[in-house]
Amino acid sequence: MFLTLFNITILLFIAYSALIIFYRVGWINAPEFYVLLADKPPATKITIIIPARNEAASIRDCLYSITAQAYPQNLFEIIVVDDNSTDHTAAIVRSFADKNVKLISLKEYVMEGQLIAYKKKAIELAIGQASGDLIITTDADCTVKKNWLNTIAQYYEKYNPAFIAAPVVYAGYADNDGLGKRFLKIFQSLDFISLQGITCASVHQKIHSMCNGANLAYEKKAFFAVNGFKGIDTIASGDDMLLMYKIYSLYPNRIMFLKAKDAIVETKPVESVKEFFNQRIRWASKANKYDDKRIFGVLLFVYTLNVYLAVLFCFGIWDIKFGILFLELLVAKTIVELIFLYPVAGFFSRRKLLWWFPFAQPFHILYTIIAGWLGRFGSYEWKQRRVH
Repeated sequence: MFLTLFNITILLFIAYSALIIFYRVGWINAPEFYVLLADKPPATKITIIIPARNEAASIRDCLYSITAQAYPQNLFEIIVVDDNSTDHTAAIVRSFADKNVKLISLKEYVMEGQLIAYKKKAIELAIGQASGDLIITTDADCTVKKNWLNTIAQYYEKYNPAFIAAPVVYAGYADNDGLGKRFLKIFQSLDFISLQGITCASVHQKIHSMCNGANLAYEKKAFFAVNGFKGIDTIASGDDMLLMYKIYSLYPNRIMFLKAKDAIVETKPVESVKEFFNQRIRWASKANKYDDKRIFGVLLFVYTLNVYLAVLFCFGIWDIKFGILFLELLVAKTIVELIFLYPVAGFFSRRKLLWWFPFAQPFHILYTIIAGWLGRFGSYEWKQRRVH
């Protein structure tokens, strides 16, 4: 039995290493984009859409950062869709009315309790009222850099993509956080940096579709060309990757990743383990909904590897030989992932977090197994709603 598992370990490690190195090559080969002094003034009319539900604590900072953009004021508008908030979200948004910020109340169109995907409905309503040719979506707990719109617009005008995936990073931990909360935030940052590196590499090499709804741009006409969210509108999540694949299916050569520091959107990590699992279960719940079977195959392989590591660990309690095999695979996996993460963490200015990476490995295996299983067979809470 040991020999069989040893051979399986070698095969899994070789396959996984090949995948991770392939991603590393993709990340390095993806060119970094810089905002240049334009030969002509920008011409792209942009609509930024922000779905919001009970975001009074963060939406003010979000709107401050967007309204302060170094982009012509007459070329962009902001539409916030209030999704049945019970706090002061709507009042805060109204205070920005003189800065070309428009508020749409979802409850005027949809009754609370209807079996719909509320975030997709919010985006769909906003696009229907948008004057921009390029739609950009972000979240109410995000902040952006001054050249965010300039960077996206220049990239769009230069390369003419139908869909742009752009980088997102978690804000750092606070010095007054306790050790447990601090580690949770560092863990999220490391995990998210990894996902962003894979996103860039996979989109650049056109091997599968990945993106994050906190920083997306797509042509309004492309959204309508694929009938918007039709066909995926009953799935609670997936306003990002499921839409991306619909547009990819129609425009396979016009899907791009904007690798630019000025385009990075900063978002907030969750504050508790419960929130973290709810978030990751929600992400995992989309896995069997992907029409892009390439990403499903990758997710299944990674999930299998993590389950296998857990099995080796359990066998190691019974026999030291299996324990040693588990440690060897864990260390080898960590080294390969660090080789991939080093340049990605540098781009996001997060290299100092890599010292924590080996300590995060056992927790990463555990959460991957749990979130993957519950994402398929369990339920989660999102925006104070229970989703099954």
